[in-house]
Amino acid sequence: MAATSVAALRALIQQRFPDATPLTGGEQTTEYASRVVTGIAELDRVLPNGGLPRARLSVWAPFGGATAILRAACQSVVVAGERAAWIDGDNTMAGAFWNDGPYLVRPTSRLHALRAAEELLRSGGFSLLILAGAEPHGTEAVRLTRAAREGGAALVTLGTSASMANLRLTSRLVRYRWRRTPFGDPGCVEDATVRVHARAAGWNAHTDFLIPVQHHELRLSLESELADRRGLPR
Repeated sequence: MAATSVAALRALIQQRFPDATPLTGGEQTTEYASRVVTGIAELDRVLPNGGLPRARLSVWAPFGGATAILRAACQSVVVAGERAAWIDGDNTMAGAFWNDGPYLVRPTSRLHALRAAEELLRSGGFSLLILAGAEPHGTEAVRLTRAAREGGAALVTLGTSASMANLRLTSRLVRYRWRRTPFGDPGCVEDATVRVHARAAGWNAHTDFLIPVQHHELRLSLESELADRRGLPR
């Protein structure tokens, strides 16, 4: 579909169904339209323009709390009245603990994950889209970057290939805070301090902040179709 046809369709949807898609222009200011706020104040302060860039590709290395931070960002986007989606290409995200709000998409293959990402981006109905487990390369990255530009969404892929990235992010766990047992020994983790580095053209900043650690009973949350998070197939 031509870019002009996509733009005309998006304009028609916004006119007839004003709550169906997030606004990415028009009534919004240029500054607001250029970024998606993560809801984590310390992180937003070290990101260019105060958030994840809309209509651009950002790449986040999949280590050091990246999943927890991006999941919190998705929740924040939904609370703000917009839409977020998470494409679980490696099939490790437990649906039982994915609260109502962001869309969780579980494609059956890497190709389906890339196709789903492109369709959701081009729809113009999402402010933030996370692609995990299906890192795009070469022409795949070009197509997704173009789709993000047409749809106005902030696209974040979990991976290390940053050739097309407007923003590159890395994170690592600095320290944990433990809840002590009655005997004074570490019992369970309460929260973790994460250090995030953000790099873009003419931009290099980092920050430390706390993220809470959620605990759940594994016997109540197992999903037989999920892959083992340690990387071993079941």
